[in-house]
Amino acid sequence: MDGHGTLLTTTSCLLAPTRNPGMDRATLEAALVAHLGVNRVLWLEHGHLEGADTDAHIDTLARFTDPHTIAYQACDDPADSHYEPLAAMAEELAALRDFEGRGYELEPLPWPRASYDETSGRRLPATYANFLIVNGAVLAPTYGGPADEHARVVLGRCFPDRDIVPVDCRPLIRNFGSLHCVTMQLPAGIVPDRSVET
Repeated sequence: MDGHGTLLTTTSCLLAPTRNPGMDRATLEAALVAHLGVNRVLWLEHGHLEGADTDAHIDTLARFTDPHTIAYQACDDPADSHYEPLAAMAEELAALRDFEGRGYELEPLPWPRASYDETSGRRLPATYANFLIVNGAVLAPTYGGPADEHARVVLGRCFPDRDIVPVDCRPLIRNFGSLHCVTMQLPAGIVPDRSVET
């Protein structure tokens, strides 16, 4: 959310049949407005990461960095399977308007080189959009590749008043998520099953 009543999400996540069965887009939007106090919902139809199990959570693709700016995961490799979907997402983002009716400032994040699970060979969901904003800093995912520094520079532009702290997220993507994902809250009364190895 942008702090001014706008929520950004993906249709592939919230409209996945396993997430909100029986709810259409209008019903979901009304529920988001009622329960989160927003007054408008911006939906992205495109974008995904291979290897992710989230149905394209927004925090892996595009994030508000202030009410007028969105940092998003771009792909500059035409041979990569992500190229066309992420280019289509970038076009969608360019068409959106902020809460004042202006086009957003868009900050493309560099494309991390492909990473694969050593055992299964499946592609891992590396993304620089899964950063974490904390007091005085932004924790920035890194993957041991040449784009790590460029991502740090882009996030530094987005958050000039915060330290950008790199965090190696290679162990996290092997478990389907990254930095922002592992910091999510647990609902009250839910205790994780510590007997399950991850």
